Amino acid sequence: MNHIRRRPTFQAAIDHVRIGSDAPIAVQSMTNTDTADAQATAEQVKRLSDAGSELVRITVNSPEAAANVAEIRQRLNDMGCNTPLIGDFHFNGERLLQEFPACARALSKYRINPGNVGKGAKGDEKFAYMIRTAAEHNKAVRIGVNWGSLDQVLAKRMMDANMALSSPKPAEAVMKEALIVSALESAQKAVDLGLPENKIILSCKVSHVQDLIDVYRDLAARCAFPLHLGLTEAGMGSKGIVASTAALAVLLQTGIGDTIRVSLTPEPGSPREQEVVVAQEILQTMGLRSFTPMVTACPGCGRTTSTVFQELARDIQHHLRDKMPLWRSQYPGVETLNVAVMGCVVNGPGESKLADIGISLPGTGETPIAPVYIDGERAVTLKGNNMTAEFLQIVEDYIHSHYGEGGSKRNHHAVIPIHNA
Repeated sequence: MNHIRRRPTFQAAIDHVRIGSDAPIAVQSMTNTDTADAQATAEQVKRLSDAGSELVRITVNSPEAAANVAEIRQRLNDMGCNTPLIGDFHFNGERLLQEFPACARALSKYRINPGNVGKGAKGDEKFAYMIRTAAEHNKAVRIGVNWGSLDQVLAKRMMDANMALSSPKPAEAVMKEALIVSALESAQKAVDLGLPENKIILSCKVSHVQDLIDVYRDLAARCAFPLHLGLTEAGMGSKGIVASTAALAVLLQTGIGDTIRVSLTPEPGSPREQEVVVAQEILQTMGLRSFTPMVTACPGCGRTTSTVFQELARDIQHHLRDKMPLWRSQYPGVETLNVAVMGCVVNGPGESKLADIGISLPGTGETPIAPVYIDGERAVTLKGNNMTAEFLQIVEDYIHSHYGEGGSKRNHHAVIPIHNA
């Protein structure tokens, strides 16, 4: 049993998605289309949702964007996609919500950055309008503070107070504290304005791993609001994946985090859905949730000079993920399936027996046959040039018989429980 204990939080409801308390940690993503293009945005939201994103944030930055939010929501409904939409507001959110009431109603959650609402009394009025609009429409709000857009009035006030101390703290420590104070003070203002506590989610995003860990540990100790985790501007490729994993895994392991996003800079032409896949794999490899069947595959060595096992592992992994949008409803529990694709006799049979289905391919100099193990027992031996197609069919047959109607593993969700502290 997993002994990770989630910190006690309020539980927020964002349409059908529960956030906080003992609810599953939710995966979130964000579009990078122009929201003024309703068709392109709706199609990207649908792809992100099909990949497993449970909440999708869209930019609402202009009258043209705000005017299209209700249409985007309708297009998604027509496609059978009920994934909640989050409106990302900066600088002019109160005006857009006021001028486009259909936008205010169509969104499930508003993201407000206290540093970008406005300064002084004018900023307070703008913030109050957005909060009251959310309360009127029973919408959730994420108060999202960012290192790069921190409220400068607050930061200066705290820096000045620090410099007046006999032993001032390092400037970096004051800035971290300013992030947390901005989030907590804004949350209290929202409550005072009539937004229920269980409609508020907080985030304090920074771009460096250790800073993120420090800030969220402190924030978690000082409030009971659900927390959204994410390393902002994580970067591209392996750097972004590694940095996000390093930061989020440490926090999740200590029970901190209720929603997560992996903010990858996409490679030119690469699918936006990669950030969803990485977020899911962080949660699944930590044993916190199951999203798609997992493939165990060896890294290869001098015994595996052929690329056959690499190609089979790749094809199996792609096949399983591509099928999940359909399988999710057709075969409940299939996300817990474990498949092993091994490259030689050293660990191949053992790992294959431990998986639900495993294949041990021949290494260099080994007999050109591949035993397949099902539920720990050797079931069949494959050989020849058609092994990939034959093994894929074995996997499909197993899923149908075990997770289909009347199957022994149907509805079996091997999600390791996380207990509240």
